[in-house]
Amino acid sequence: MNSLQKNTLRILRWLFGAVFVFSGFVKAIDPLGGSYKFQDYFVAMGLESLSAFALVLSVLLSALEMVIGLNIIAGIRLKETSWVALLFMLFMTGLTAWIYKANPVHDCGCFGDALVISNKATFYKNIVLLAMIIGIIVLRKHHTTTLRPLSEWILVAFSFFSVMTLSHFNYHYLPMVDFRPYKIGANIPEGMKIPDGAPKDEYTTTFIYAKNGAKKEFTLNNYPANDSAWKFVDQKTVLVKEGYKPPIHDFSIQSPTNGEITDIVLGNKGYSFLLVAYDLNKAATDRFEKINTIADYAKKNNYPFYCLTASTGSDVDDFVKKTGLKAEVCNADPIMLKTTIRSNPGLILLHNGTVINHWPNGWLPSFDKPLSNNPKDEMPSIPSWLLVMAVAIAYTTAFIVLRQILIKRFQI
Repeated sequence: MNSLQKNTLRILRWLFGAVFVFSGFVKAIDPLGGSYKFQDYFVAMGLESLSAFALVLSVLLSALEMVIGLNIIAGIRLKETSWVALLFMLFMTGLTAWIYKANPVHDCGCFGDALVISNKATFYKNIVLLAMIIGIIVLRKHHTTTLRPLSEWILVAFSFFSVMTLSHFNYHYLPMVDFRPYKIGANIPEGMKIPDGAPKDEYTTTFIYAKNGAKKEFTLNNYPANDSAWKFVDQKTVLVKEGYKPPIHDFSIQSPTNGEITDIVLGNKGYSFLLVAYDLNKAATDRFEKINTIADYAKKNNYPFYCLTASTGSDVDDFVKKTGLKAEVCNADPIMLKTTIRSNPGLILLHNGTVINHWPNGWLPSFDKPLSNNPKDEMPSIPSWLLVMAVAIAYTTAFIVLRQILIKRFQI
């Protein structure tokens, strides 16, 4: 019986911990994406004033989830971690119950862009996790450790600062794994297509009529078409079932002089550059000498160069005057711009509508010769999965080495 309980505890720890590590990791590699989700929540709750703390909260949430997951798996400070995890799950279960019922945001963002699940599925997922952590607390007495308390706290601190370092790197560069529809190699026109036979949105329309001061709702099948005593008042249309939505459904570019130019930009045969700055008032301006150099390079080699922003009017004029921007400034949806690249500004290289590469403001490239006839030559040489594996191996190795040092050398 004791062996069964130990094995059950081990399985629960690994399953629960793995979910938390995955959830924390996908947030840690996209801290800006997490901050945008926090802002959505604050707007839904009428707490827009808290949006200034969105980025900090995003980083801290990813660190908390990963540390909880790593501690549960490794059995470090299991008592304290289990109770923290229980409080966390009680809060998240309550929050997702409200999201499921009120639907203030489209998805909870619990797994970032890596795995988007419905609000209903999120709520039931949290119910399962809540049951699992309760099981871990009940069976915790069957866990033993060879580490002393101080050693465990040192390992907790190591995990916390490792996650913070990971978030810092991905904030100043770009997510090491891109789960968004604009990732390198993605063809934007293909991502906008709706397959033949794909389900469409389904709506129901209700007609409101009044008679003798009383109002009543009717459907298209039973409205009083032949009873003149009923007077039409209003109608309402409600989406009852959402149809297929392509991965890219809001990509649209408006030129101040030529109007809609989306097809022109995506249909360009060859290379083109998109400088993305969703909000010019918040955009970093310290690298615009380099950006203008790239714009000159693009013009010299006949590569179209556009600046996409949600800012308009005097904000655009002031920005161009301040930076000397050498590009046509076009308008686009701010949410779409935030999705295309996690940098303000950021630079995207396209070829025949396919994303070839992208760079954040702090890591802009230098070009001194025409781009290769083979677009693959301009893509990053290191695949994202290799970066993730390198990070995982580096952390695991450092963790094991530190653990052994604490056990054998310092005896703490």
